[in-house]
Order: sequence, then C-alpha cells, then structure tokens
Amino acid sequence: MIIRTLHERGVRTIFSLSGNQIMPLYDACLDVGIRIVHVRHEAAAVFMADAWAQVTGELGVAMLTAAPSIANGVAPLYSALQAETPLLLLSGDSAVGEDGSGAFQEIDQVSITSPLTKLSLRPVTIQEICPALDSVIATAFAPRPGPVHLALPFDLLTEETGLEDVPKAATRPGGSALDAGELAKLTALVGEAKRPLVLAGPTAARTHMRATFEELRDRLGVPVVPMESPRGLKDPSLGSLSDVIPDADLILLAGKCLDFTLGFGGAATLGRNSRVAVIDPDAKMLERARRLLGDRLVLALHADPIPVLTALQVEPRVGERTAWTSRLDEALRYRGNRSPDGAGGDSLGPRALCETVQSFLSCADDPIVICDGGEFGQWAQAFCQAPIRIINGMSGAIGAGVCYAVAAKIARPGSTVVVLMGDGTAGFHLMEFDTAVRENASIVAVISNDLRWNAEHLIQVRTYGPQRLIGCELSPTARYHDVVAALGGVGFTATSAESLRAALDSAMSSGRPACINVALAGEPAPAFSAIGRATTSH
Repeated sequence: MIIRTLHERGVRTIFSLSGNQIMPLYDACLDVGIRIVHVRHEAAAVFMADAWAQVTGELGVAMLTAAPSIANGVAPLYSALQAETPLLLLSGDSAVGEDGSGAFQEIDQVSITSPLTKLSLRPVTIQEICPALDSVIATAFAPRPGPVHLALPFDLLTEETGLEDVPKAATRPGGSALDAGELAKLTALVGEAKRPLVLAGPTAARTHMRATFEELRDRLGVPVVPMESPRGLKDPSLGSLSDVIPDADLILLAGKCLDFTLGFGGAATLGRNSRVAVIDPDAKMLERARRLLGDRLVLALHADPIPVLTALQVEPRVGERTAWTSRLDEALRYRGNRSPDGAGGDSLGPRALCETVQSFLSCADDPIVICDGGEFGQWAQAFCQAPIRIINGMSGAIGAGVCYAVAAKIARPGSTVVVLMGDGTAGFHLMEFDTAVRENASIVAVISNDLRWNAEHLIQVRTYGPQRLIGCELSPTARYHDVVAALGGVGFTATSAESLRAALDSAMSSGRPACINVALAGEPAPAFSAIGRATTSH
C-alpha cells in the first residue's frame, strides 16, 4: 500500500541503503517498477534525494532502516531543511507490538528527526498509514518546502490491509485568500519605490522556479535575487551586491528568512533608510522581522510569496528604474580585477581552475554544476555557472558533492554533470563513486587538492598565528583519482589549465564516472567589493 501510494504520487526513484526492517518495501518496489538506487552510506541516500528534488522539482525520496541507519542519515536532513527541499525520508522501525519491551533497534525516531523536518510521524495502526503518508507529502510541498519523515514499524509492513485499492489522497483546502488591504498596501509600496529589490530564498534558485521569478521581474520591473548561501550578501556568486543593497529604498523579503545572512537586518547591511516588507508563510519569521527591524518594517504579510507577487498589479516603471536595475546587474556580475593566481610550480590557482571548468561547461550538453566545499567551494560558486546549479547551501555543510552529482545524472542522464570540490570535501563520500559506476552515472569530479582544510588553516593563521596550526593538513600521498579508478571509474591528474582541459575532455569521452585530481594553490575565498578593491571572506 505504501509503495503503490508513492507510485501513484509520481515517485519512480528511491535512494536507499538496505536493512532488515525495510525489506517488505524493497519487495513491493519490484511489483510497481520503482527504481532503488542503492548507496554505500545512509547519508548519501538522503543527500541524493535532496539533489533529485532540486533538479526535478519532484519529491525526493530516501529510504533507510532503523536505529543506526536512520541516525546516519539525520545530518543531511538539516541541509535539506535549509535548502527548502521537498524530501521524504521513509524509515523502517521496530514493531509496534514490541514498543517498550527492548526490541531490536528500538529508538524514538520521531524525537530524533522532528527538529530537522517540517513533520515527522510514526503510524501505529494500518488505518493511520495512508493518512500519515498523505500528510507528510503535502507538508513537504507546502509553502517553504522542506524534508519530512515517516517511521514505519515492521509489524505494520507485514500486515494485510484488507484493501484492494490504495485509498485516495484526501482533498486539502487551497491557500487562504489574500487580504485585499494588505495587497493594496504592498502594491502601493512597490509602485512608489524608485530603487526596489526582491530578495528571495533558496526555492527561487531552483530551475523549475526560475521562470516564475523571471516573469515577476519583467512584469513588475523589480529585480529579484535568490539567496541560498550561508555567506549571504557576501556570497561570491552575488558579486558586489552587498555594496549596492544599502541604497535600495524598498527591500522585499519574499520567503527569504531574516537571519545572519542579512546581518539580522542591521542598518550596516540593509541600509539605514531602506524600508523592508516581508512576505513569509511562517508566522515566526514575521515576528522575528518585527523584533529585528522595528519601524523600518513597513509590511508583514503572512502568506506564500508567489501568489502574492503574482497578484500584484503594478505599472513596471521600467524606464524610471533602468539605472537602478543596471547597477544591480553590474554588481551581480562583478568579479574584481583579474589578479595573479598565486600559483607556483606544479599547482593551479583557484580562479584559473574554475574558469577552465566554466569554459568546458559553456560548450557541454545540458550542463549541471555542483559546488561543494569550504574555501574552494566559494571560488566555484563565483566563477562556475550552469542552467542547473546545486551548492552546499545555507546549512554550510560540506561533503555531499558526489552524492548530489550522482542523483543529478540519474535524474537527467543526457546532462553533463561536473562537481567541483576540495580535497577535504572529497573524504566524506568518495565511495559513492562505486554507486556511480553501478548506476552508470558518468559524472566528472574535479578535486582541488591544496593538501589542507583551507578554511580552518586560514582562520588559525589569522587568529592564533602560523606557529599554532593544528588539524589542518591532509596527506600529500592521497591519490583520489586512483581510488575512483579502482572503483571502476577513470582518474586523471592536472597541474595546469591546459592539462585540466585535456583531462576534462578525456573524462567526458570515457563515458565513465571520472575524477580529476588538480594540484591547487590554496587561497582564501573571494568576497567582491567594487568599492576599493576585491577582499577576501576572511
């Protein structure tokens, strides 16, 4: 009943690592033709479900077994929550009939996952299963999408339902009607503004949402900037936007949480004279805005931002705002002056590395780029773009890059999928290249190898001095490309832009999962400012 329900809801792929309590679900997948992508670590399954949802706009589904298995898969839920990803985690659980008796792998799963999901449920009767499944799926897609969890006791999975057909999903009420008075006030605010700007959350960065927000920009004549990085307005992929923000006379937070990424709404970040309007589906976010912004908050609307913005009827005033829009666009494109790469001998600078990869992506079929890592991840975000891009996101977590890439390639087999990551990042899920080989997911991983945890290295040097470094070095003998080759992929090394481009071409022509180990001159992540000169994020 569970698997047939998922199939009827459009699920065709589940990412999983097998175990005792979910064997009935595995068996049921054979009957309806749902594909199980079997991974090497539980966290990888959840990361892959996250990427699947980001790439396709569909529900991402991960399936894990009980206790240690779901515990291993918990951390990626935080990334999915921060990325606003509609993700369903199914987990096997100990039997209801053995609750409180010390059953094998008995643990309160819902208490573990609840802080990291929008909704976590554990049905305890057959009659509760389908309503619970419908509820978590609806919640995953409700405004400000996010992960949900359904724990499934083993004895329920082996009971007969007595039903011939899967119960129909309950009809859920539509969104609440927009308040005409608040809509009129927002219309007036947007219409009067000379230098307006919409800041949107991670959902707006997804490919399946991009056209909606581009239409809003064109129709309203108001620039829309999605934000999905923990570096906030200092996200290198936003160029020197932080220089321009204080000059906006109206900042509309459309589903973008007011938090540390916006300097908690402080005048130094958003400007002393900017008026701020907030549209958010979470009442707690509106209360936070009232507390942090005070009288600078001119409107707080409890609603899904997209219907509100779609309902606005505002004269675009494109001509009057041309200079402002051009200034914003120029700031978003700004990447500082080309400076020496800092490379020497047998290593490549991070900007040159990323520009070489970008040149390759610009000629590739249906490119997808994954950016993962600390310092190097920021270089990749600054200089590598594609119609579909996944970054390690608001959570600040690293290590999911290979998982994201495998899922993206499975979702779009004809795409060219390139993941850029640091050598520290590579250590988390390199074994998922085995999954890539088994699933014929011919991804290309570019590992920038500066032999250290560079973010921590830079912090320690700055804070404590170069004589007090600890726990930053990585092995100079690590040969990540050989690991991938040993798992059935192909591996290459590169020390220059020319050798990197040749390796990229060879990786693509191989038709196999590939790893390119690039010797890198480690540098601080960039943070661009057109006022003066480019600075670093440190």
